[in-house]
Amino acid sequence: MAVIQATSREVDLLARLMRAEAEGDGQLGMLMVGNVGVNRVRAGCLDFNDIRSVQDMVFQSPGGFEATQKSYFYQRAREEDRRLARRVIEGERFHPATRSLWFFMPAGSCPAQWYNQWNTGRFKSHCFYSPTEQDCPAI
Repeated sequence: MAVIQATSREVDLLARLMRAEAEGDGQLGMLMVGNVGVNRVRAGCLDFNDIRSVQDMVFQSPGGFEATQKSYFYQRAREEDRRLARRVIEGERFHPATRSLWFFMPAGSCPAQWYNQWNTGRFKSHCFYSPTEQDCPAI
C-alpha cells in the first residue's frame, strides 16, 4: 500500500528528481533520494508544513531541489527510474535516508549537523540529515 498518493505524472516527476539528484550514486543512491522526497510529502513539519503532493515537494521554493534548475531534470523519465520511484512511494526505506528530510553533497566529510539537523550517515557522495522524532513524528 502506498505511503503517499501519486499520480502517474507525479511518479514521473519523482523518478526524474531521483535520477537528476543521484544517478551517479547508482540505484540505491536514487532510492535514498526518493526516501527524502516521500518523507517531505509525509512530514507536515518544519520546512514542509505546506507540502501535500509530489508536485509541491519537487518544486518547493525556497528550499527545493537544485536539480530542478538544471536541464537534465527535464528529460523524460525512464521506465527503470519509474520503477524505483514506485518502490519508495510504496514505502520501501533505505538507511541512512529512512527518516531523512535533507541531503547534500559536501566537498569533504559530512558535517555532524546541517541546518540544525543531525547527520544519519553517508552513502557515496551524499550526506543525509534527519529531524528528531519529536520534531517530525509523521516520518
